[in-house]
Amino acid sequence: MDINFLKEIAIFTKIPVHEWAVLPVSAIPFSPELLDYCKTNACGNYNKSWVCPPACENFEKQKERILSYDNFIIFTTVHKLEDSFDYEGMMKGRENHTLLTRETKKRLGDTPVFGADTCPVCPSCSYPDPCPYPEKKIESIEAAGIDVTKISKIAKIKYNNGTCTVTFFSIILFNN
Repeated sequence: MDINFLKEIAIFTKIPVHEWAVLPVSAIPFSPELLDYCKTNACGNYNKSWVCPPACENFEKQKERILSYDNFIIFTTVHKLEDSFDYEGMMKGRENHTLLTRETKKRLGDTPVFGADTCPVCPSCSYPDPCPYPEKKIESIEAAGIDVTKISKIAKIKYNNGTCTVTFFSIILFNN
């Protein structure tokens, strides 16, 4: 996969990609404990979204599906905050990162794309009713049991980009 498409999407959306890397899927650090965190409903999406537990595929099935690909691209966006408690700035950063991730998914079609948090395609997930746009679905990195902190170290991408910033991650799976 030619990484230039990501640069083109960043120019189109006016949301710069901060860092990116291409690695084999065998490098992905999986942590089933992340799904225990999901069960606490810390993010508020447990049992409310098709890409979050318990609706998403179980850990083993997701891991098996992810490992059926050859490689992945991981990319980040970084957003400045007024201060460490700038929740509005964090949500605006997430919204911008999500716009870039959605445009990426739109251009790649059936290629699996994983983003920060829950699927952003619909304003409100249809769960438990059928998903109206399964072909547009953006899966959750965390709900797949992928440890973002560890993957950032493996990919040599900064997880923390300094004070008064927030960093968001997305992953694209692909075959050679």
